[in-house]
Amino acid sequence: MAKRFGGKYSPQGASDTEKSAPRGAFTGAKVDPVGARANLMFLPAIVLVFMSLVQGALGLTFGLLGAAAMSLGAWLLRWGLIAEAAYHSRKVARRPALPRKCFAAALAGIGTALAALSHDGGLIAAVLFGAAATGLHLAAFGIDPLKSKGMEGIDTFQQDRVAKVVDEAEAHMAAMNDALKRSGNLRVMTRMQQFQTVVRDLIRTVEDDPRDLTAARKYLGVYLLGARDASVKFADIYARTQDTQARDDYLSLLDDLERNFTDRTKKMLLDDHSDLTVEIEVLRDRLQREGVRLD
Repeated sequence: MAKRFGGKYSPQGASDTEKSAPRGAFTGAKVDPVGARANLMFLPAIVLVFMSLVQGALGLTFGLLGAAAMSLGAWLLRWGLIAEAAYHSRKVARRPALPRKCFAAALAGIGTALAALSHDGGLIAAVLFGAAATGLHLAAFGIDPLKSKGMEGIDTFQQDRVAKVVDEAEAHMAAMNDALKRSGNLRVMTRMQQFQTVVRDLIRTVEDDPRDLTAARKYLGVYLLGARDASVKFADIYARTQDTQARDDYLSLLDDLERNFTDRTKKMLLDDHSDLTVEIEVLRDRLQREGVRLD
């Protein structure tokens, strides 16, 4: 009798023990929020310094002050763009405590006004140039987020606890990246980026529901601290000896850690779904007791 083909490698006959596909090297990759436009904002300050060298003592002073204001504004703009990108990437986020982009626009205007004064411009002309520069800066880069999002009904004390744990986790991951740079192994550094993408999935889950912090604290604290120490030791050993066995052992450690973090994230998502199911059933029972018929 004919028998339908099936099995592990059949398009319609995957085994029950099928595992999720591994993450690609660029899974979770994001565009750098600081683009060429922001980097070019340092250029006017450099040009102003050289143009002020032949303007006399007063012109040189105004020129250097203007260049300093422009440079500080460009630096604030970079960090403002980074903070804005982090704000938009999260479902729950507080507005930036310091409106860096607005301050950057103001500093750009001040720098432009001082540049006009350094070239024997009148006060009125300097003010007009400064106001125009401020307006153009705001039109090009916008303003900072002015209000928090997703914070309705969230315990701010719990949110502060989550923020503290997340900051520690980010510090551990930054230390791991710095350590692996000493190893000079691109494969290991790429694998670390994949692992950190999984860690940030767990972080986002905790940020969305701070009640998950208790279950995730061990992962974001103890486990990441151990991974940081292992990364430092591996980088020191590999930089001296280029030991392939040490590299393979370290990559195996990252595989195990990634699997554990992924399982923890999935479990918390399932728990959240179970909580939603309970809330729905309780609401249905209450409506039925009040005479509301649900089809």
